[in-house]
Amino acid sequence: MNLTITQLAQSFNVTTRTIRYYEELHLLHPARTESGRRVYTKKDITKLKLILRGKRFGFSLDEIKEMVLLFDQDRSGRKQLERTIEYGTKRIEEVGTFIEELQEMKKEMEKLRNEFQEKLNELGEK
Repeated sequence: MNLTITQLAQSFNVTTRTIRYYEELHLLHPARTESGRRVYTKKDITKLKLILRGKRFGFSLDEIKEMVLLFDQDRSGRKQLERTIEYGTKRIEEVGTFIEELQEMKKEMEKLRNEFQEKLNELGEK
């Protein structure tokens, strides 16, 4: 299954510029037709899927690049899995901290809202 850059962009709802950027970072390596047109293979499609998933989970492009390129270095996938687990664990901790901060913020906002409601009620009674 080979796709053009336009087809690939449409499939993943990204711009062709985004795909070209990933090429500049050496994350994607499309083949070229005799006329120079990019052709993306199943391997490229899989890599783009991993890149976009990594971005959705908040990994940096450097982290994503390292994880994606590790598979090319170690076809067993072991190094890639180890690094993905390492980065994933770190990201899970960051998300946990962020959730705690948001929950604390919510409590503070609810407390203030309740205080303001009480003041408004007091003003209405006068």
